[in-house]
Amino acid sequence: IMIPEGYTCAQIFQLLEEKEVCSVKDLEEYAANGALKEYWFLEGVERGSKYCLEGYLFPDTYEFYTNDKPGRVFEKFLEAFDDRFTDIMRERLTELNTTFSNMLKRQGYSQDYINSHKMTIREVVIIASMIEKESSGSDESYTISSVIYNRLSNPNFPCLQIDATIVYALGGKTDALTEEDLLIDSPYNSYLNEGLIPGPISNPGRESLNAALMPE
Repeated sequence: IMIPEGYTCAQIFQLLEEKEVCSVKDLEEYAANGALKEYWFLEGVERGSKYCLEGYLFPDTYEFYTNDKPGRVFEKFLEAFDDRFTDIMRERLTELNTTFSNMLKRQGYSQDYINSHKMTIREVVIIASMIEKESSGSDESYTISSVIYNRLSNPNFPCLQIDATIVYALGGKTDALTEEDLLIDSPYNSYLNEGLIPGPISNPGRESLNAALMPE
């Protein structure tokens, strides 16, 4: 089964049910409460909700059994994320924090503020998930990434204003967004809430993850 880049957990669960791997209900229940290994990249992820693993189900082609066990299914996804997020990418996270710290310093933030606003793997995945949904190709990804970091570091631009976050808050709306949509009461509304949204809005591929680590 090929999992496309940018699919949400809801879309992945539906696809796996259609292919008779697992039911949506079983996948939702296991994602929320099932036993998982202690993966380093899941630090900061709160379990308990059906889409709490959003961002970490790595898009790729997989082989499953029909009527498979949800625990095995999630292990495949998470092992793939672990394999694809290489040591080089971890080093880039360190370099990203140096770059972002310098951006904050230029905006006049104190050293205490800078020290308390280091980018974590969780935040990189959130940014990558937005890049994935906003870009129409890899050429745009690194530019979109720079726009996001510029806004995150600029006190005069407190809200990210990323349309894809509104689409996610609306459950995947396919029509053009309206002014009313931009007022939706949701923590994922990046037009009303300052800073980063609380979690990823898709499961990003490696290109989007790289873009989130290396903004233009």
